Amino acid sequence: MKILVCVKQVPDTSGKVATNPDGTLNRASMQTITNPDDMNAVEAALKLRDELGCKVSVVTMGPGPAEGMLRELLAMGADDAYLISAREFGGSDTYATSQIIAAALDTIGIEPDDIVFCGRQAIDGDTAQVGPQIAEKLHLPQVTYAADIHKDGDTLTVRRVLEDGYMTIKVKTPCLITCIKELNEPRLMNVTDIYSAYSKPLTVLGYDALKDHPLIDATTIGLKGSPTNILVSFTPPQKGAGQMLEGADMSTCEQLAGILAEKHII
Repeated sequence: MKILVCVKQVPDTSGKVATNPDGTLNRASMQTITNPDDMNAVEAALKLRDELGCKVSVVTMGPGPAEGMLRELLAMGADDAYLISAREFGGSDTYATSQIIAAALDTIGIEPDDIVFCGRQAIDGDTAQVGPQIAEKLHLPQVTYAADIHKDGDTLTVRRVLEDGYMTIKVKTPCLITCIKELNEPRLMNVTDIYSAYSKPLTVLGYDALKDHPLIDATTIGLKGSPTNILVSFTPPQKGAGQMLEGADMSTCEQLAGILAEKHII
């Protein structure tokens, strides 16, 4: 049994968002982090590995510098890593990205008792589409928004979060699960894994390694194969400082009412 965890290096959106002329993010000019929900997916995989003794592989699609993120996840405890990287894959939207990652996972190999974990969504797009699309393209059963996971034989019992409550679902492997932050608290790196991170296998899957897969086609990958068009990306203007009123008398209430009326709130 092995667990494949799909992760993404994303821009740190707490800073200024830089864009290219075509509307895509200029990732090279921005600080990057591992997508937060993906960290919960990695922790979920490592917990199962600790319990069952299986293998955990982390997989990402991105430019060469994404290797640094993968090394950090190897230092967190993952056993090996795969970097999907090629110019032909650049500019892919969720549809094209899921095509490429699904082809890569299929090339790595998914056995009957394997599990694919993804984060719920990435903070740079917030679409929550890639994980479910990968499952559809690999014909895997999927459970999204997982807040608790237990494995018994070839069956996973997953407690998923809904807007108005919870739903408990049982699903057989192989399957795909998307994880939310309420699932766990990602562990810190330890000295042993940090020391061994650079000796663990890291495989680069380029265009040549995937081009013969049925899901890889020039019309469905990269910027030209992406049906989603981004009009513009920008950093929203910061809100100004609020106005504080002190006092609990009638004059303060009248002053507040006057300000709200002036702003056409009341």
